[in-house]
Amino acid sequence: MSGDGQGSSHWFDDEAGPVVRPYAMTRGRTTSAGQHRLDLIAVVVTEPDAQDPEADPALAPEHVEIVGMCARAPQSVAELAAELDLPIGVVRVLIGDLVHAELVHVTRPVPPAELPDESILRDVINGLRAL
Repeated sequence: MSGDGQGSSHWFDDEAGPVVRPYAMTRGRTTSAGQHRLDLIAVVVTEPDAQDPEADPALAPEHVEIVGMCARAPQSVAELAAELDLPIGVVRVLIGDLVHAELVHVTRPVPPAELPDESILRDVINGLRAL
């Protein structure tokens, strides 16, 4: 090992600071309760009566950041992972923790096949105008 501090015991990046491995953020967990609902397009929404996540010592800074992002506007799992620059698997576990703590909930966007046809909507609008 060289004496320049760049050997295998070098656990930080000069620009980024200390490196935290993704499994450390999840405490080694790779799944969480309800994770089956957390595909890429699932939308995470902050609970309206959620308490301040910073007051919970069990939550990591990434948890708090997810709640803050979702409080500004609902976010998809993919958007959260991209913004946090974290693997999807890690973000799913973190979101699962937040769902369990009742700070956020997950919704599913309506599939296009379940939306009413545009012609039906036009007929309804025309019918309402005729009244």
